Amino acid sequence: MTAPTLAQLLPAARSGDTVAMEQLLRLTRPDIRRYALRHCAATTATDDVVQEALIIVYRRVGALREVAAFGGWVVRIVQRLCMRPMLAWLKAEPLAQVEDNLAWSHRPDHELRHDLALAIDSLPPIYRDALLMRDFEELTIEEMAGRLGTTREAAKSRLHRARALVREYLVPSAPAAR
Repeated sequence: MTAPTLAQLLPAARSGDTVAMEQLLRLTRPDIRRYALRHCAATTATDDVVQEALIIVYRRVGALREVAAFGGWVVRIVQRLCMRPMLAWLKAEPLAQVEDNLAWSHRPDHELRHDLALAIDSLPPIYRDALLMRDFEELTIEEMAGRLGTTREAAKSRLHRARALVREYLVPSAPAAR
């Protein structure tokens, strides 16, 4: 007997069939893990993102309108979960406080990415380069310093200033860096 497909499992899981839901989660888990490995930074705990994504799928699969939208929906869940640490880092508060206090943290991903891109683009080049090297290219401080042609301490200082300026741009009430 062949294993049920996603197209067979999804309608049954949406209607409350617990066996179908278990099979759906088991079938979806490897894809969620692959998405998390691709979309999350190296510092994000991939297993935590996978677990939270499975919980969200379990709780909200009934609200999914189209079976064909399932894959994209799961990818967006993973992307949002991967963004949470960045939002917490920008605010420098615990994650729960970020979600409760920042109205913009509940905006769609494309709006957040746009605002973040504008914030990064507004940085002076020496700070923008430091931020991109560390947080997007995931270089070490030593690697950054080498590429910037500066000392380790200067690279750390530029990174700190860049993050503070981005935080100030995104959260106008955030204290300015000195």
